[in-house]
Amino acid sequence: MLQVLRTMPGTEVRLFDGEGRTGHFVLVESAKRKAVLRPGSVRRHPARRSGVTLALAWSKASRRGWLLEKSVELYGNGVAFWRSERSQGALPKTVKDSWKEKIVQSAKQCGNPWLPHLYTIGGIQDLITFAAGFEQRFLLWESPQLGTLLQPDMLSHGRSLAVIGPEGGITEQEAEHLQEADFLPVSLGKSVLRWETAALHCLSLAFHGLMTASQTNGDV
Repeated sequence: MLQVLRTMPGTEVRLFDGEGRTGHFVLVESAKRKAVLRPGSVRRHPARRSGVTLALAWSKASRRGWLLEKSVELYGNGVAFWRSERSQGALPKTVKDSWKEKIVQSAKQCGNPWLPHLYTIGGIQDLITFAAGFEQRFLLWESPQLGTLLQPDMLSHGRSLAVIGPEGGITEQEAEHLQEADFLPVSLGKSVLRWETAALHCLSLAFHGLMTASQTNGDV
């Protein structure tokens, strides 16, 4: 704000905390490492009652940062990276600062007052444990036997977790483990989608469901 934008005292600025609070403030005083702001209006946005968290199998996909940005723009609740048997590369043990920076910059642009939660959660058993906190659990699986197509309204009732495999897909054994843990296998259609395309499509379906529900209930 001070060093890059060179904001001068008396200027009104918008702040948000990523947890539902936004506000307009006036810069009163500035120094090299200090900014004093006077609050004008502060608003608390109610937490959304529904939304999707993507459980993405770790991949070397170059568009990971791009996908994190889209998770903010499309009101995703979170992104959790897990390690599948077919994952390439080492899954980081903790969330990287560069990932957090991506979602903050995206929130500034789109105005979403809620930042998605980011996680790294380990292997298939860690994923199953993590899933216990969700009301709905979906396995987005490329299987010719699947007849259930994922729909927007399926993602607009409570907190949902949607599992997406790596490039090459999850293994049959992983799919069995998830179904035994009450994950519902669903399809995204006949096209074989890339890792990031499948994730973006799921986010778009959830966003559509959320916006449709908000028009009916007046709640976003």
